[in-house]
Amino acid sequence: MARTITIEAANGPAPRRRRAPAWAWASLLAAAAITGPLIAVVATAVAVPGASFRHIATTTLPEMLGNSALLALLVALMAGSAGAVSAWIVSTCEFRGHRVLEVALLLPLAMPAYLCGYVYTWLFDVAGPAQEAFRSLTGLRYGQYWLPEIRSLPGAAVMLAMVLYPYVYLLCRAAFLQQSVCLLEASRTLGHGLPRTFLHVALPLARPALAAGIALALMETLADFGTVQHFGVRTFTTGIYEAWFGMDDRGAAAQLSVALLGCVFVLLGLERISRGDRRFHPTTTRHPPLRPVVLRGWKEALAVFSCAMPVVLGFGVPAGALAWLALTTGDPLDPRRFLPFALNSLTLAGITATLAVVMAAVMAWAARMHPSPLRSTANRVASLGYALPGSVIAVGTLVPFGIFDNALDAWMRQRLGVSTGLLLSGTMAALVFAYLVRFLAVALSSVESGLARLKPSLFAAARVLGRTPGQAVREVELPLARGALLTAAVLVFVDTMKELPATLIVRPFDLDTLAVRIYNLASDERLAEASTAALLIVVAGLLPVIALTRAMRRAE
Repeated sequence: MARTITIEAANGPAPRRRRAPAWAWASLLAAAAITGPLIAVVATAVAVPGASFRHIATTTLPEMLGNSALLALLVALMAGSAGAVSAWIVSTCEFRGHRVLEVALLLPLAMPAYLCGYVYTWLFDVAGPAQEAFRSLTGLRYGQYWLPEIRSLPGAAVMLAMVLYPYVYLLCRAAFLQQSVCLLEASRTLGHGLPRTFLHVALPLARPALAAGIALALMETLADFGTVQHFGVRTFTTGIYEAWFGMDDRGAAAQLSVALLGCVFVLLGLERISRGDRRFHPTTTRHPPLRPVVLRGWKEALAVFSCAMPVVLGFGVPAGALAWLALTTGDPLDPRRFLPFALNSLTLAGITATLAVVMAAVMAWAARMHPSPLRSTANRVASLGYALPGSVIAVGTLVPFGIFDNALDAWMRQRLGVSTGLLLSGTMAALVFAYLVRFLAVALSSVESGLARLKPSLFAAARVLGRTPGQAVREVELPLARGALLTAAVLVFVDTMKELPATLIVRPFDLDTLAVRIYNLASDERLAEASTAALLIVVAGLLPVIALTRAMRRAE
């Protein structure tokens, strides 16, 4: 006992665990706010009867389910193969132009899928330049020849795959560069060439990265509205839009949203179950660096063609067509009338990016400085919004906001005889909230990856020098994480500029953005006039490509 007393007197009592400040609980509030739309959609689907849903279930629901499943399958096959093959070629081969192509393969990220669909429809439709040139060269008339129909489900799948394969490319390329060179060289020693080594060794080891990239592409596919609507393909997203606006039935829209959510979670669950307990990491990090194979002759030409075609089809052709249309025709509106569309898009994107980065920074630093299972789980829950389609988030945003507005209006009428009207529904605040639900995960992942690269000893050194935790963050960690914060802001800014389904459903009636302007004109087959707004969105989309390119260079 005396020894115990002596030790306690020398060392002092055990230090108490410092309580987390009030701001550190923001992750819990953010998670609750982000999951609010999801809970609202499920509650509405259960509580509010959809009078139109029975009619939809017996008529168009099987078509929606079949089209969505087939579209997802085709996009998974095309985007997965294009992304994985191009990533393997630029990672393991050396040929003229491979340093340019490994960056250029990211360019289709700047092209929204619906813009790609609008351009190719204009090019290859019956009255488009391609068929007119074909008829003038061959002397044939319409009906005397056969060409694949661009306005079809396979056509929509090709449009989506051309702009979504970079998700697979990015993750697979990182996986290939981290694989054990010993395994790849052992395969080559046993007589396997690069194609067989890719199929039997590298690709199975990169399965988690391949599955993650395809999952991102599939979530974007199921969330797409502009492309499938323009191509006349009925999916869950178009059904939700028609039920909300065409039938004025929020119950049916919520029930379709729940069905779409079920499809998303089934896709993710099937991949997790099929993976089982298998592990795909190397057993050692002691291996030599990867030595690329030098290609010449027809092999070099084939490699260049395989890597260049996705870039040309997914970015070169659409961007070139939009630039030509903008220069020759362009938007006929007076600049003073066109400017509000751009200002609305920039304002919404700027507000959303700022709020998303602030929320992500608070949540990431709270989990870093005051780690706990509850706070970590809250951050993961807050990241679920990116897996939700924009149409689902729109329904989940308008339902609770509408209930609040109606309840407040009824209370004010009863107590004060004054009508408050709609304070939140159909306002810019509701639209920004929907954007935050959708894209907070993008900002949070960027900030967390930036903080993971900071050594904890820097924070500890600042504390030893007498700085408070807040001062240590502001003076040491915040300047070092500035690049990650900027990357997060750019990514959210550009994603907000391109978002179409949530904007169409939640926006105020007198607020049009560049995306809405493009959709309205393209729906009327006026792509030449929509080219100006489309080109602005593409230019803005180049910003995250530049940011990703710089991050890749730093990682290498």
